[in-house]
Amino acid sequence: MSGLTREDFELRENGETQQISNFTAGEFPLSIALALDRSFSMSGTRLSLAKSAAHAFLAELRPADQAMILAVGSQVEVVAPLSTDRGAEGAAVDRLDPFGTTGLHDAIIRAIDEVQPAKGRRALVLLSDGNDRYSQASAADALDRARRADVMIFPVAVGPTRPPLFAELATLTGGRSYHARDGAALADTLRGIARDLRQQYLLGYTPTRLPIAGSNEWRSISVAVRRPGAQVRARDGYLVK
Repeated sequence: MSGLTREDFELRENGETQQISNFTAGEFPLSIALALDRSFSMSGTRLSLAKSAAHAFLAELRPADQAMILAVGSQVEVVAPLSTDRGAEGAAVDRLDPFGTTGLHDAIIRAIDEVQPAKGRRALVLLSDGNDRYSQASAADALDRARRADVMIFPVAVGPTRPPLFAELATLTGGRSYHARDGAALADTLRGIARDLRQQYLLGYTPTRLPIAGSNEWRSISVAVRRPGAQVRARDGYLVK
């Protein structure tokens, strides 16, 4: 929903209301990791549709937005580094062919680590059938890495099922998970994610109970909007480092 003001938001940390000291609305610079599952379980139509959807997503980005392409298989490869070069990114997508098994948990961690140092709003968009095979990391490891980072995750399940991990990653990071049962609608799903990423609200506050550095304390965050019909997607907390 556009047109919201600072007064429309209510922010709580560990259940305690916080004063919003900084408020910005508008389009923010983006740094995106776009990860495509190219394992044998995605062979044929699934991979073809995923590649078409990736092109649709890249076309929605603004010239200054940065993107990188990761190929997810038996190994996780950065096939196009973070840049604004849409031609190079599109060519990297076109070169993807089926190979290997799905190291999904490893791919999530690798993608977060690759995009975390970037500037602007950071996000991971993941297209996969969701069937992890032979990752060294567990699902818990992937969730823990997501909790410690500042990267919104938008997992898109391509196939008959959506694994519970996808919803957990989205909720934890302020992203959203999708289930593309109809592969023909996959490109529209990716275009919608790009538009959502462009239009964001940034809220800043100083906690009333100041954090202690190094405590590794988890602090929950809840954000509500005082507008009928409005829904909020935001991180559900942060780790005090």
